[in-house]
Amino acid sequence: MDRFTRLAAPLALGYTLDLLLADPESWPHPVRTYGTLIAVGEQQLNHGTWRLAKGALLASTLVGGTFAGFTLLDKAGRRLPPSIPLALNSLWVFYGLANTGLVREGRAVFEVLERDGLAAGRRQLARIVGRETARFDHQQIRTAVLESLAENLSDGVVAPLLYYALAGVPGLMAYKMVNTLDSMVGYRSPRYEQFGKFAARLDDVANLVPARLTAGLLALLGGSGRGFRFIFRYGHQHKSPNAGYPEAALAGVLDCRFGGPNYYHGQLVPKPYIGHNPRPLAHQEINRVARLNHAVCAVVVAGIVGLLWRQHRRRRLQ
Repeated sequence: MDRFTRLAAPLALGYTLDLLLADPESWPHPVRTYGTLIAVGEQQLNHGTWRLAKGALLASTLVGGTFAGFTLLDKAGRRLPPSIPLALNSLWVFYGLANTGLVREGRAVFEVLERDGLAAGRRQLARIVGRETARFDHQQIRTAVLESLAENLSDGVVAPLLYYALAGVPGLMAYKMVNTLDSMVGYRSPRYEQFGKFAARLDDVANLVPARLTAGLLALLGGSGRGFRFIFRYGHQHKSPNAGYPEAALAGVLDCRFGGPNYYHGQLVPKPYIGHNPRPLAHQEINRVARLNHAVCAVVVAGIVGLLWRQHRRRRLQ
């Protein structure tokens, strides 16, 4: 099996599976295994002195071990009938992508809020965001959903695809470990301030390019010059070095305002506003954002397949 088929076919099949199946909750998922490993390591190491070093050791071991393990699996698979590694790698791509599940979760919050009211909407929102939702009104719930869709389009869709393009399944799954580490221990809280600092910085570096690419695609596919203006005006003002860019792009496309202070783990965290138009967000706007998320994902997948094909043709002509 040539390199083009080995990489492009699982990408196309995994992407198709994501469109069809999203993320069935009853299925086993490698990220749950990642979470278990991180939790065990954190319990064993996050105490006493040298917490920064111990956190860095855990993150480095898990990310490096993930990359090495999937590299060995990939090499072993090349000695098997081609259908077996094709099926396995398609499954890993499917697990690495989170686009359709993300969009469905966002839609569910809007629908529950519209159908069942504020309290139910708050509970549904709590499934997809880390901030406290008990004080949220209708506008804040809708805003939080759209912010989450923009941010997670970068680290749950575009970034995994880019690392797949760079290093195949090992790159994709190692990135997922980086992102899972950040989501579990990368907090500025007394418990994780030192232990999770390395993981948080590693995630920042890993998402530098994907976040900015996501922002550019959101503005481009959203057909909004304002989206590009917002990227340059507001993208760097976010507390995160990356999350502000796709959020700014989407705020520009929708001509709305994101950001502002929120409660995390009982603490009020000051955050700047992204955008200047505090207009009410309507229920139907989730449809436009969902289409935009799917469009960005499709363009990235098609772009990677196109680049792989170009490399394949170049090698054949040499």
